[in-house]
Amino acid sequence: MSTTYRVAIIGHTGKGNYGHGLDTVWHELKNCEVVGVADADPKGLAEAVQRLKAPQGYDDYRKMLDETTPDLVAIGPRWLDQHRDMVLAAAERGAHIYMEKPFCRNLAEADEMVAACEKHDVKLAIAHQTRYSPKLQVIRDLIDDGKIGRVLEYRGRGKEDARGGGEDLWVLGSHVMNLIHHFGGEPQWCFAKVLANGKPITRDDVKPGNEGIGPLAGDALSATYGLDGAVTAHFDSQRSAGAGGESRFGLRIYGSAGIIEVGTGYLPPAYILQDPTWSPGRSGKRWLPISSAGVDQPEPKGANSLHAGNVAAVQDLIAAIEEDRYPECNIFEARTTIEMIAAVFESHRQGKPVSMPLENRQNPLEQLA
Repeated sequence: MSTTYRVAIIGHTGKGNYGHGLDTVWHELKNCEVVGVADADPKGLAEAVQRLKAPQGYDDYRKMLDETTPDLVAIGPRWLDQHRDMVLAAAERGAHIYMEKPFCRNLAEADEMVAACEKHDVKLAIAHQTRYSPKLQVIRDLIDDGKIGRVLEYRGRGKEDARGGGEDLWVLGSHVMNLIHHFGGEPQWCFAKVLANGKPITRDDVKPGNEGIGPLAGDALSATYGLDGAVTAHFDSQRSAGAGGESRFGLRIYGSAGIIEVGTGYLPPAYILQDPTWSPGRSGKRWLPISSAGVDQPEPKGANSLHAGNVAAVQDLIAAIEEDRYPECNIFEARTTIEMIAAVFESHRQGKPVSMPLENRQNPLEQLA
């Protein structure tokens, strides 16, 4: 592969657009050259060609891939119904991939995408920008050094806005699931309940989800996962229960001697409470901020930014290609995130805990009684 990476960008204006900056990040890297952009929307394509200074625009991304022969492909649309086909098209042409999350609509699609990338020796990185944050290593070091004692459980919540419940789980909960997997390891089982208007969802509650998610239901849900070492993880979301936007969105790691809280983004809000009672009101202890430099230290890397997260992710993807390793947030982790989401609906469908990996690789809501 040449020292300058040829980059083709796939977007779809009106149907997921270009994600959270997956089109513009490439201009930050001197060893990347945008060679084409594809968008099925004519107006969106014209704007993208101008915005990205692309030498050529295409209304068909397959034609673009054939004619530009890129080394790297950015799959930008947020809509999930397009991801499987776009990934397969790029992988079959041997192009490495940086793509918007969530990964895809169901585990059958995820399995196809993993198989295609493995067959063609393609590296895929997914845009969970938090995974590229230097704060995560600081947090892991704090845990490993026993600063919150023995980890007992993980607790995550979505944004709990108008999307609360099933849509929140898919769109925003995917970040939390990825963090649980990163810190807690492989999920072994899931036990969950999904509600609509206070009652367990049935087939009558299932409707087409927004952003190409596929069948969707539920305005409230609660899920528990079993992890290694008798540790549990929990995720909850209720529609319109959010307190001022993103205030509860993220993950808390509860230990025998304290709590670590982490949000999302390249430099997410993060705090530690070294208090075994988990109650600063009783103990007099206080929450201390965590920066990339450590606990209660000024942040040397500036402000939280999706753009900075994309830059870090793409730099890691290129390093993974050159070192022949998997990216930090790779295709297998992308599939596990989808599996953790699907397990919520599969457990509800069966009315009992389900073992993971799941035997059912389809969307459980399509089979709901």
